[in-house]
Amino acid sequence: MDTSITTENFHQVWETILIRATDKYTMPPEVIRVNNSTVSTLGNFSASTGKGKSKKTFNVCAIVASALTGKKVLNYEAHFPEGKNKVLYFDTEQSSYHCHKVLERINRLAGYPAEMDLSLIEFVMLREYNPIDRRQIIELALAERPEVGLVIIDGLRDLLFDINSSTEAAEVIGLLMRWTSQHNLHIHTVLHLNKADDNVRGHIGTELNHKAETILQISRNENDGKVSEVHAALIRDRDFPPFAFQINDEGLPEVIEGFDFKPKNKRAVFDYEIMAEELHRRALEVAFEAITVPILYTPLLGRLGIGYASIGFERSRNIIVNLLKFLIKNEMIRKEGKGYVFNRDFHYVPLTDR
Repeated sequence: MDTSITTENFHQVWETILIRATDKYTMPPEVIRVNNSTVSTLGNFSASTGKGKSKKTFNVCAIVASALTGKKVLNYEAHFPEGKNKVLYFDTEQSSYHCHKVLERINRLAGYPAEMDLSLIEFVMLREYNPIDRRQIIELALAERPEVGLVIIDGLRDLLFDINSSTEAAEVIGLLMRWTSQHNLHIHTVLHLNKADDNVRGHIGTELNHKAETILQISRNENDGKVSEVHAALIRDRDFPPFAFQINDEGLPEVIEGFDFKPKNKRAVFDYEIMAEELHRRALEVAFEAITVPILYTPLLGRLGIGYASIGFERSRNIIVNLLKFLIKNEMIRKEGKGYVFNRDFHYVPLTDR
């Protein structure tokens, strides 16, 4: 893996990197597409990103299954040139047992028996090795397999010791660029997103954003955690419409046709201690409308539910019970005998204004 340039080899290197006007170049083969949009070409690299439990690996399994068969899997359509249709899958995180489960899933997605060894894919577990050894294993494996067209690195972060090292990040991205160019293949990597936001992690994520051909973002649907969405966070070709998938009864990902990506309205935060006096007054006017005598506890809870729902805060009975305690404590509602009345002369200063 020594790529140092010396005086002795400089002229040889120079001839390989010099671009002349008389040279002829062809467009690199488009090998993975989604809805007529090119996701991957030979000589480049891409990534699947997402937070934990977003089903990134399920998404990658679909890409690999399509590459093995040339058929559409999820929304991926992969076609590799003859002689470049082998897949190398490197997993840096999981145990041998879980790696085997992923390989079985790929087989089944491709339409083969789960326990069949296919000649077109080699699955490698790198969990036990350090980052330098992992890089070396990948380097040597690629040198011996000219028929490989697609390489999966599930756990790009594990090719580095320090995810926040800009030097290491540049080195690893440099390796991806060299491997893809030197061996004329495509590398698809997997990298986690930060928990706090949708940014890829560390300096390696920044470098990936700058150099990758495509970055796919896989995320759990806000309203249904069983649904995963796939968006093009970054793509050199034209964007493709997002699609959604779920895991079926056979444990395999399947597209949800016609999925509605419009987010449902989120419930407004209901913190009655910081709510403006005017909002409380409007809700209580509705709750006590046409009530001229003290109202008993249970009917009052129902009326409060109606009153606060009228200003956009429909809540469960338990929350209304706590709300009533708050209203009594602040003398917005007063107890009279066995019932309760609305104190229209109340004055309330929200916590934020105190």
